Amino acid sequence: MEGFKTSDYDFALPQELIAQDPLADRSSSRLLTLDKRSGAVEHHQFREIVSWLRPGDCLVLNNTKVIPARLYGVKEGTGAVIEVLLLKRRERDVWETLVRPGRKVRPGVRLVFGDGALCAEVTDIVEEGNRLLRFSYDGIWEEILDNLGEMPLPPYITHKLQDKNRYQTVYAKYEGSAAAPTAGLHFTAKLLRSIEEKGVSTAYVTLHVGLGTFRPVKVEDVREHHMHSEYYQVTQEAADRINETKRCGGRIICVGTTSCRTVESAAGEDGIVRPGCGNTEIFIYPGYRFRVLDGLITNFHLPQSTLLMLVSALAGRESVLSAYREAVEEKYRFFSFGDAMLIY
Repeated sequence: MEGFKTSDYDFALPQELIAQDPLADRSSSRLLTLDKRSGAVEHHQFREIVSWLRPGDCLVLNNTKVIPARLYGVKEGTGAVIEVLLLKRRERDVWETLVRPGRKVRPGVRLVFGDGALCAEVTDIVEEGNRLLRFSYDGIWEEILDNLGEMPLPPYITHKLQDKNRYQTVYAKYEGSAAAPTAGLHFTAKLLRSIEEKGVSTAYVTLHVGLGTFRPVKVEDVREHHMHSEYYQVTQEAADRINETKRCGGRIICVGTTSCRTVESAAGEDGIVRPGCGNTEIFIYPGYRFRVLDGLITNFHLPQSTLLMLVSALAGRESVLSAYREAVEEKYRFFSFGDAMLIY
């Protein structure tokens, strides 16, 4: 059936349109607007987002904070250089990690980082070949990680990031993500104030972004793809604000696919968002019935990705791919540091 094949979500993207660096002014990126009913497309600047929001709407933002999750160490005994990417905290000092090269990094192997400021022992090999590492150190974990770790930029970004904060949203608060919720990178404190002054409320939720969101879909039938779980939390305050907005006829506009997946995971069949925390494996693709979300602010996503499938579930695959083709023609900047799209 059309829309269930991974190849249905392919599009041609010239390499030069993949943004390598963030813009000097976050809100000066471009904004493509897509009417999910008619498929009509318009072109604007991101700071004009205010005019697309209405008093009584609620903007939902993911306040997760990216940790400098990429570490470079050596294998004790051989001195072989090993790259470690922290994916998910399992216990206080035990992390699920992606290790490269991993073939000879077996349980019992010890790794050393920063001349011994941080050490780790491999305790187990788990799903997808990921390694569980138990870290040992003297001092404060966050400070050591800040000194030794690098921001885990996606592989399609080859330039070195000059300022770590540019891979964080201005409202990032709770550490735990292996990747940024990139739709939020366009907002400045000034722009958020303008939005609130217009009578638009904001609700902050948390979803710690794992690499599962970005893993390629390796099956031809979309329905056979399995999403990795990610931790989320919705506070009572956020749930109340979202539910009150819906009750009063306002729209829920999610900033990014992570905010969307959070509120959809936290809602029951009745569309009521319930406070709480847990892990979600929600996979949204065409045919999904949205319970909460009315509109979405998002970046432009990779071909054949789960994120492109989510966007297609909201606005229709053909409309989305048509908008993407227009974005390519207009030379929009794509992916993490690229331009934005509003689906309303």
